[in-house]
Amino acid sequence: MQESSKINDGGLRIEFLSRHFLGTLYQESTLIGDINTPETFVINLKEVDCFTFLDYIESMRRSFSFSEFRNNLRKVRYRGGQISFENRNHFFTDWQKNNARFINDITEQLGGRHVINFSKILNRKPDGTHFLPGIEPKERFIHYVPVDAVDDLIIRELRTGDYIGIYTKKQGLDVSHVGIFIKEKNDIYLRHASSLKEYRKVVDQDFRDYIAEKTGILVLRSENSSF
Repeated sequence: MQESSKINDGGLRIEFLSRHFLGTLYQESTLIGDINTPETFVINLKEVDCFTFLDYIESMRRSFSFSEFRNNLRKVRYRGGQISFENRNHFFTDWQKNNARFINDITEQLGGRHVINFSKILNRKPDGTHFLPGIEPKERFIHYVPVDAVDDLIIRELRTGDYIGIYTKKQGLDVSHVGIFIKEKNDIYLRHASSLKEYRKVVDQDFRDYIAEKTGILVLRSENSSF
């Protein structure tokens, strides 16, 4: 973190930090807390899922020391920095909304006339039950760029360090997966914590190949703010 603090560009700082997580094991459900279990503030840098990976990287991006990282992780992961299951950012669009001072949703700006706007009731399944018991469903207007519109022009506008959400048509959810967009010379990647059996770790995968069969993408971009 001290070394990354010398990098002024937020996206390049994200690339630098996230590179150190390549090969880190994938593990779901590392966080502790639900409707019946008190929330515990967890820091597990040995195992991540796609969402906690972004939590850690964004918190490190804002930090110059481990103590600052702890404090920033609390703010990144929980609405208002208040540790509780109810305040945890369970959805990608919650994550942006509650970190809007530092992270912008640039999906509409990026996709222009191709952007699709969709209203969803997050956390409500088709049968009326909840994905997350104890979390009230909420209406959310979601913007995404359909995959068939993600052409060379849009890809040129994407920057290293952009946070990518993979839009899902599934009722009650906004995205099915998240990762980090990386450009290296002529190659582009999605850096993410993969749950696939052949990986089960943080990997770089060809971006075009990864999104080819998906519905669309949401794009968030970090601010180059002083912290």
